[in-house]
Amino acid sequence: MAWLLKPLRWLRGAWRRWSLWALLVVLVGSMLVTLVWLAGRYEASVVQDQLERDTSDAAADIRAALSRNLLNLQALQALQMGAPDVPRWEAQALALLREHRELVRMEWRSPALRLQAYVDSPFHPIEWRNDVRLEAHSETALACANARRLSGPAYSSSYFQPHGDGLGSELIEFCLPPSVGDKEAGYLIATYSLRSVLTEMVGHGLTRRQEVSFTEADGTRLALVGTARRSLHMFSARQLLDLPGNTMILRMDSWHTAPSLFPNVLTALVTAMSIALVTVLVVLVRDNRRRLSAERELGDAFAFRKAMEDSLVTGLRARDLQGRITYVNPAFCEMVGFSAQELLGQSSNAPFWPPELAEEYWQRQAVRLAGNAPPREGFESVFMRKDGTRFPVLIIEAPLINAVGQHTGWMSAFIDISEQRRVEELSRASQERLQATARLATVGEMASLLSHELNQPLAAISSYATGSLNLLDSVRDADADTLRADLGDVRTAIERIAQQAERAGRVIKSVHDFVRRRDQAREAVPAQEILGDVLPLVNLQARKLGVRVQVDVEPGLPPVLCDRVMVEQVLLNLARNAMQAMDDPAIRERTLEIRVCRAAANAHSAWLEFSLTDGGIGISEETARRLFTPFFTTRAEGMGLGLSLCRTVVEQHGGLLGYRPNPPRGTVFTFTLPAAPQEGHD
Repeated sequence: MAWLLKPLRWLRGAWRRWSLWALLVVLVGSMLVTLVWLAGRYEASVVQDQLERDTSDAAADIRAALSRNLLNLQALQALQMGAPDVPRWEAQALALLREHRELVRMEWRSPALRLQAYVDSPFHPIEWRNDVRLEAHSETALACANARRLSGPAYSSSYFQPHGDGLGSELIEFCLPPSVGDKEAGYLIATYSLRSVLTEMVGHGLTRRQEVSFTEADGTRLALVGTARRSLHMFSARQLLDLPGNTMILRMDSWHTAPSLFPNVLTALVTAMSIALVTVLVVLVRDNRRRLSAERELGDAFAFRKAMEDSLVTGLRARDLQGRITYVNPAFCEMVGFSAQELLGQSSNAPFWPPELAEEYWQRQAVRLAGNAPPREGFESVFMRKDGTRFPVLIIEAPLINAVGQHTGWMSAFIDISEQRRVEELSRASQERLQATARLATVGEMASLLSHELNQPLAAISSYATGSLNLLDSVRDADADTLRADLGDVRTAIERIAQQAERAGRVIKSVHDFVRRRDQAREAVPAQEILGDVLPLVNLQARKLGVRVQVDVEPGLPPVLCDRVMVEQVLLNLARNAMQAMDDPAIRERTLEIRVCRAAANAHSAWLEFSLTDGGIGISEETARRLFTPFFTTRAEGMGLGLSLCRTVVEQHGGLLGYRPNPPRGTVFTFTLPAAPQEGHD
């Protein structure tokens, strides 16, 4: 039995050794396979990354080339403005086609897309049928519609254009709309060949190594250039080429062979293990450096942000979704006079809320916490400092979104507008004093007219009074019949005295109402009442200059929402300027037309247009350039403030003051004022 046990022990040890070797072989084989697989994946990732960069570079090259072409096409479109010069346009277009072979056709079309002129590329002999390009091509019409909508250049979708030899090309249309200054210049249409775009705009080094193509979203190729050596492994990259009106996909394909194995497995294993150890050490060192660098950068960024927030003059405040204050910057603390410790955690009763407004502010905060977005332009409010003083602030709020896109609260910016309010008040007071001065100056210029207008009723009163006294003296010796007749004459004379006194009083009242200063309050006033208040002063000068005044008010107009006194001053200044423009012996027909009618309106607001038309000498180009400049006047006795103040008043009401010629002679001044909102309308 001993001789049998010895071989059994040897077989058991051999089995163990072979098991260990088998395990080692399996481990080494697994490691080798893993290394080879990882090497292949790494090489594939390198190739894919390079292909992605090449695709991005190709897309950037195409965008840059299209941008340069846009500049050349805009220069060509400039020839369409003004008087048409078709031969010159065709010569410039042909030169552009020779220089840029990606372009196959240039067209000049009218605003109605009628063909005005065209030039075909000498390098792309496409035989267009006469009826195909005579009218607007469907893709051309769509591109120009997009260009009008975008107010800029636009591209069409691609389409296939067959050639006479049975082949064809994929083309896209580029439409350049007319500029705002010259709508009659028409459209400039440029037709691109997609294959030529790839040939001319993509670097030749890229097309020699791989295939470059334009594809649709489903992978259908539209145009293809370049050649590549086919093999088992294909790599592909795509890049969106987003153009105005069209989006295409730029695709680049490349083929590579599989990575080769190491010639010696044992050498490969040792090398791999060594490289793995070194790599692990390098990775650890680099990771440690990166961690330290990230910590330094984070500290620097935090310090920079803290310094930036501390240097801001705008107050910042952050609140969570429950309304608790989680952050305030030093500017906000300085603004309200409370420290950060006193403000953090406050919610329902903020110490900077005025007690009389706390309920209103709490309701507004509840609305905000309910998820309602604040107005983007901000809103005004009143805060209270720690010493109890109130001050106005402008508040701009926005949702506070964290790094993962979750809404975690609200961020608010506060601007102290106390100084702004003070400056606005000073400006308003100065403007009011200037307007009052202008009114007094206007009355001063009309002093002679007022004197003439008042002399007539005063002279009539004096004459009627003298006649009445004479009649009373003759009553003493008269009989009964004569007495009754004389008393009737005296009654008539006294009635005439009362009428003339009332006339003089109306003149004085109109001047008083015009000159006196009132609070700037806007009210709803019928246009007829405004004209009725200012017409007596207008008629004073009209009678002196022999001007006939015509007033036309459209029936059913809504009231005007305005400062009545200021608008009356605008009407009087414009009317006086119009009548003085007709004070020329050569002008026999002197008529001033004052019209009020409806202007443009929408669902939210309505406007009235006031127009004053004269038949005077008109406005020269030199005068027009300085017409609204303060203290500029063409009259020796004028102050040069009338039109400047008129424009200021109209613009303060949200309207527009302008003028235009009145053929064959004269000028029309127009201005718009808002209509008062009607009941039952938003």
